[in-house]
Amino acid sequence: MKKIIFFLCALALLPSCTTLIRSVKYWSADIDDYKIFPKYEFKQNNEVFFFNKKANPKIDSLKLNFKRRDTLYNNLIPLLKTTSTRAFIIIKNDSIIFEKYFNGYTKEDISCIFSISKSITSLLVGIAIDEGYISSVDDPITKYVKELNSSDPLFKKLTIKHLLDMRSGIKFKESYQNPLAKMTQLYYGTNQLRKIKRMYFKSEPGSKYEYQSVSTAILGLVIEKATKQSFAKYFEEKVWEPLNMENYASWSLDDRKNQSAKSYCGLNISAIDVAKIGRLYLNKGNFNGKQIVSEKWIMETLTPNMQNFGYQNQWYSFQAYGTDTSGHKYFNDSLKAEKIWEENYSKKYPYYNVIKVVKNDFKKSYRKNLWDGAPAYKWQLNICTGEFYALGIMKQILFIDPKKNIIIVRLGDYGDLDYVDLMWKIAHEL
Repeated sequence: MKKIIFFLCALALLPSCTTLIRSVKYWSADIDDYKIFPKYEFKQNNEVFFFNKKANPKIDSLKLNFKRRDTLYNNLIPLLKTTSTRAFIIIKNDSIIFEKYFNGYTKEDISCIFSISKSITSLLVGIAIDEGYISSVDDPITKYVKELNSSDPLFKKLTIKHLLDMRSGIKFKESYQNPLAKMTQLYYGTNQLRKIKRMYFKSEPGSKYEYQSVSTAILGLVIEKATKQSFAKYFEEKVWEPLNMENYASWSLDDRKNQSAKSYCGLNISAIDVAKIGRLYLNKGNFNGKQIVSEKWIMETLTPNMQNFGYQNQWYSFQAYGTDTSGHKYFNDSLKAEKIWEENYSKKYPYYNVIKVVKNDFKKSYRKNLWDGAPAYKWQLNICTGEFYALGIMKQILFIDPKKNIIIVRLGDYGDLDYVDLMWKIAHEL
C-alpha cells in the first residue's frame, strides 16, 4: 500500500509520465536496457580488426588466492562460474589469451556498458579538441550549449574540465530506484536538455568532487553542439569505423524526437569491441598507424589526479593501499602514512594521497581492533600503481595495464565481486 501511495505522489510531481512508467516497470537499471530505449544503430564495418589468439599457460596456473563466500579460488573459470559474469576477456601483447562467455552469452552479444560510456565520451571530447570543434577544456559550457545561459547563473561558470573531473556542483542524486531522483528522471525520461535546464547548483563549480552522470550528459550535449551533429554519429565516424569494430552495436537515445544520445551510459556493445577502446589507449591514441586522438590527451587521462581521488577525464586510476612492514594499512597519524610512502613507495609510485578514515567507516572486522582511547579516525595511504580503468554500474569494467600491455574486460549482470581487484591480481600474475 505504501508503494502505491508513493508512486501516486511521484506521478503528481514528475514532469513526465514516461519517466514514472519506465521507472515503475523496470525499477532498476539492467544491462539489457538497450531494448527499452530508442537507439542509433551503427553501420556494419567493411573492414574488421581481429585480435590474435595465443595460448598462455600462465592462465591455467594463476595463483589468484581470491576468496569468495568462504571458498578460496586460484583458477579463474571456477571463480567466474559462481558469478553473474557474461563475458571475461584478457588480452596481452595484442593477443587474446583468455576469452570466456557465461550464462548463455556469446562473443557477438551486446549489452549496455553503462558508465564505461563516460570514459568513451571523454575520448570524444579529446577528438573534438584535436579537430578544433572545442577550443579548450577551460571553456565554459555555455559557449556551446547556449540554451543553459537562461538557467541557473552558475552554468556560466561551469567548464568542460569541471565536467570531465566530476566537479560540477550541480544538485543531483545518483539513484536509479527513486522516481523523484534526478538520475531516474534523466535516465528514464525524455528530452534530457530540457531536464538539465531545470537543474540548479548546490556548490560553486570546481569546488568539490562528486560523481554525477549529469556531468557526462552535459559533455554529450557540448559535443553535439560543438560538432553540429549527433553525438552517436560523431562516435560512429571517429571511433566506431576507424577502430574496425566487428559486432552490431548501438547508442541509446533520450527519445525519438530529440534523438540526443545518453552519453553517460548508453553505449550498447560487445565485450570484444570494448577491448578495442582499451587497445587505443594502450597505443597512446594510435590504432593501426592512424592517430585517432592526440597522445597528449591520452597522457593527460592516464596521469592520476590525486586531488580528485585518482579520477580524471572520466577514467579511474587504480589505487592500492600502502602498508607498513607488518602489513597494516591504517595509521594513527598522517605523518606516519607519509613516511611509509617516502620510505617504501616513492621511487616506484610518485602519485599518492593520505586519506582520513572516520572510525564509523571501518568494517566490523577492523572496529574490534581499535583500542580504548583511540582517536576518532585513522589514516590510509592510497597509491596509484599505474593501471587504470573505466567502470560501469554492476561492474562493467575495462581494465588496462600499460606496463604489461594487458587489457581485461568484464561484463555481467551484477557487481557480485571486487572485479577491479581481481583484474589487478591477474595482471600481476601474468
